[in-house]
Amino acid sequence: MKAFTTTLLALLCLSLAASNKPNIVFIMADDLGLGDISHYWENLESSKALVKTPSMDALAEAGMWFTDAHSPTALCSPTRYCVMSGNYNYRSYAPWGVWGTFRESAIDKGEATLGRVATKAGYSTAFIGKWHLGGDFADKKTGQPYRGNDRGDPNTTVDASKYIDNGPGALGFEYSFNIPCGIQGPIYLAYENDVWYPLATDSEIIYLDEASALEPEIVSDKGPGLGDSNWDTREIGKILSEKAVDFINRESVEEPFFLYYCSPMVHVPHMPPASFDGLKIADTTPSPHLDMLKDLDQQVNRIVKALKANKVYDNTLIILSSDNGGLGISSKTNSAGHDSSGEWRGFKNAPHEGGHRVPFIAVWDGVIQPGTISDEPVINMDVLATMAEMMNVEIPKDQAMDSKSLLPLLTSDQPYESRPYIILQAGSKLQTIYRQDGWKLIMQSDSNCTKFEPIELYNLDSNPYEEASRNLVDHPEQRARVKNMHNRYLHIRNSGMRTVP
Repeated sequence: MKAFTTTLLALLCLSLAASNKPNIVFIMADDLGLGDISHYWENLESSKALVKTPSMDALAEAGMWFTDAHSPTALCSPTRYCVMSGNYNYRSYAPWGVWGTFRESAIDKGEATLGRVATKAGYSTAFIGKWHLGGDFADKKTGQPYRGNDRGDPNTTVDASKYIDNGPGALGFEYSFNIPCGIQGPIYLAYENDVWYPLATDSEIIYLDEASALEPEIVSDKGPGLGDSNWDTREIGKILSEKAVDFINRESVEEPFFLYYCSPMVHVPHMPPASFDGLKIADTTPSPHLDMLKDLDQQVNRIVKALKANKVYDNTLIILSSDNGGLGISSKTNSAGHDSSGEWRGFKNAPHEGGHRVPFIAVWDGVIQPGTISDEPVINMDVLATMAEMMNVEIPKDQAMDSKSLLPLLTSDQPYESRPYIILQAGSKLQTIYRQDGWKLIMQSDSNCTKFEPIELYNLDSNPYEEASRNLVDHPEQRARVKNMHNRYLHIRNSGMRTVP
């Protein structure tokens, strides 16, 4: 009887310990700029937003808004590697990004990932949404991983019915529902637990082009490829968020859980649904892009409502961010007057602030004071180290080498040591960025990363919007600074050193 009582008490203690662990929901949007969230305009810029985003605004009001937050790169795929692994993209075999569904994964077996860290801590884990990290599918002819093109080949030999390795399940996620390249494709397929998920009872995997698609616009500018015969871009946000709600409903019974939700909105093609949970979406704003913002906001609303309905909202850390800056939608170039970058120079793909300065909101009821603002420079790949510290998981020193825990900032219970410098990269024009002490140096690289030539220098304290007329890279008084920053960048990169403690 004594032994039974002791065992019962031990189980009870374990149960209580588990229930006290906070759940974590990390929402990463696609191409969401600072100016796409109405809270930014109305609370930080004292201006009127063109379209309201009430669900994302509510998160900003309930938690902490970071004014100096960045994506590690100004493009989707490389950022997703950084966020998943906690490493700058130059540490991978593909420093400019793993593009394509059938590319080799850049993440090694056993390497720390968001999913593996949470699993090690005893969390239930889920990845839902846009993947864009490559993966292994079998070649029907050889049985080996297929490495062919994912676009424009109707005679492909790939077996797209399932991942054979390096999908979400291999990276530590017990449950997954993913679309390999988001809504822009190719490919245009969904996978549940690494196996093709037919979108309707009569679905087939077909070669999806403008002729075979439900509507020509479904095939984005990325081109045709394999797809579900019932693929409808307008419904993807509803499908993904429904899967997220289902996961929360299941796992809230036994906390804790970690949900990494990667919405493919507001990427093109801009095909908003007619309505979403009773709210009219399509043609209710001045542009399809703004309609897509409403779609994204409804997805966030579903997730938050599910947390509250299951009575776990007050024990959940929610983080919302974006994979890069906003799309090239400027108040100067469109009649509607919307500016996705929030008036910062540049957009997605650019080395300037609008390319990589992103929304970053953290909400943790009872821990983070509502309506707070942090001016600390952070990168959204800091989520991994933050989770590891929260979960008391030790990461080897040769892994997650560029992810810095933000827990002291979120809890305000211990001093926080700022990053001494930031390293970022732009996009297809192969530019890299080194920022230190208020100065930002932009360098031009080549595809092999063998040289990095300084091309632009800005003082962000006096010239935060990087006015082109004030590029100081050739200024005689700044030549020594350019040389020192350039050399420091090369040393950090070439040495392979950790960039955070």
